[in-house]
Amino acid sequence: MIVANVGWDLQTYSKGRLILGLGTQIRPHIEKRFSMPWGHPARRMREFVAALRAIWLAWQDGTKLCFEGEFYTHKIMTPMFTPEPQPYPVPRVFIAAVGEAMTEMCGEVADGHLGHPMVSKRYLTEVSVPALLRGLARSGRDRSAFEVSCEVMVATGADDAELAAACTATRKQIAFYGSTPAYRKVLEQHGWGDLHPELHRLSKLGEWEAMGGLIDDEMLGAFAVVGPVDTIAGALRNRCEGVVDRVLPIFMAASQECINAALQDFRR
Repeated sequence: MIVANVGWDLQTYSKGRLILGLGTQIRPHIEKRFSMPWGHPARRMREFVAALRAIWLAWQDGTKLCFEGEFYTHKIMTPMFTPEPQPYPVPRVFIAAVGEAMTEMCGEVADGHLGHPMVSKRYLTEVSVPALLRGLARSGRDRSAFEVSCEVMVATGADDAELAAACTATRKQIAFYGSTPAYRKVLEQHGWGDLHPELHRLSKLGEWEAMGGLIDDEMLGAFAVVGPVDTIAGALRNRCEGVVDRVLPIFMAASQECINAALQDFRR
């Protein structure tokens, strides 16, 4: 209900441009950081989206709110707590997904997919997109009705020293993600699954510098766009064209001047 209210207000403020992004996080963060119960993440997310839309529909056209599911129940909506209808459609909902079950569910119920930066082009094309297409088929939609967005790590710099610093930061970020069990499947897609246990062990010891040193150039290139500023726009296109509709570059340790130059090239 809180997410529905915030989403409704943001849709009004943005004049219908809101994209509401949802993600399950991973079990340790849910239980130990947010102090909430964990279980059945794909089923729970599917129901969460259905509940959101039931609430929004009640506000938009006066449909009686009567949602009852396995995890969420919403049956009361008095006039005092009902916001005014708005002249825009209900917000679009994008779901963050890496695993096949969550990705397939995303294709079935969401308006778009939020790709994680720890996802290579190979994983996208061989795992994510086929799962999305299966979900879309179940919902009776085709690919044109759906938007795939993806964060992409970028390591660049104005000179060799800046580029080297960006690569070091990116290696550390890849190692951090690779230490998480949820992303082991991405490493396995490249035959690097054996790296995960060592990264996980080092993360428990707080050996972040050592972890980054385990990410070689091939791994760096699989999970990031790397190169001088004037090569970044073309490399992003090569990586994303035909697969990703909305590119969200993450510039690692880059100056604002480098970021501006790369984005200007990309927009041309």
